[in-house]
Amino acid sequence: MLTISQLTELLGWATVINIGIFLLVTVALSTMKSFTMKIHSKMFGLQEEELNRAYFRYLANFKLMITVFILVPYLSLKIMGN
Repeated sequence: MLTISQLTELLGWATVINIGIFLLVTVALSTMKSFTMKIHSKMFGLQEEELNRAYFRYLANFKLMITVFILVPYLSLKIMGN
């Protein structure tokens, strides 16, 4: 059985890992934009403007999921004192 303190620690590490992945993807998309756009436009048949919107939506949804499902529960448990 998982204790509250173990769950708090799990969510803390999950937050760190997910934010790290988010930052890595953001930097990769920013620095290698032309390369990724070339590949994704060939794979999915999308134009540059559509890809920009898709990248933005992806990053926004990823950030939202991290916040709602990992960061907020972690902070809630920390506030509760565990």
